Amino acid sequence: MTPEFLARLQAAQAAKRPVALCTQLPGGAQLLAPDDAMPEGLAQAAAAAIEADKTALFEDWFIHPHNPPLRLLIVGAVHAAQAMLPMAAGLGFAITVIDPRRAFATAERLPGVDINHEWPDDAMAELAPDTRTAIVTLTHDPKIDDPALDAALRSPAFYIGALGSRRTHAKRLERLAELGHSAEAMARIRAPIGLDIKAVTAAEIGLSIIAEIVATRRGAALASRG
Repeated sequence: MTPEFLARLQAAQAAKRPVALCTQLPGGAQLLAPDDAMPEGLAQAAAAAIEADKTALFEDWFIHPHNPPLRLLIVGAVHAAQAMLPMAAGLGFAITVIDPRRAFATAERLPGVDINHEWPDDAMAELAPDTRTAIVTLTHDPKIDDPALDAALRSPAFYIGALGSRRTHAKRLERLAELGHSAEAMARIRAPIGLDIKAVTAAEIGLSIIAEIVATRRGAALASRG
């Protein structure tokens, strides 16, 4: 790998941009997907490897994806958040719980995860959600959830979900519209949050949310709410 090519790869990683290093065997020629012009079929194979987050072979090319880490930003240190932690960790997500209410967001209640006590707008600016980030708001408090959703909608996060009833969400959309978000942009918000598994308990709600995040990431058909 030449110094120039390494610098390009490192720049993509610093920008948290998914790319794939394609190396021809045995010649050693290298291309960076999706930036470089590629032989027929290689671009599609590289895109599939990036999506699957797995190395792949295409003819005489070895494809090595370099993806930013999967991240889950949970706004609200509530019981459903606690239930989500082991499931999300098992799926490879780096988890940050954002909650300025220090009495709720404690290491005792949220073991093994990063805790951010900033207000959500400041936390989001610091964390800079990218295309490998899922964002979930759970507090039911507009003073906390709304700034988080405002920032989330201005980011390329692949999943945005908000806890609350349809009535609550309708009022939420009115407030977000006043902040300048279009109906098309606000349609990115999954609300009511989670797959429709008739969840009742905090653990069931957490499971439904994690399942919806996975389904969204994998492009699966999502259950509709009746």
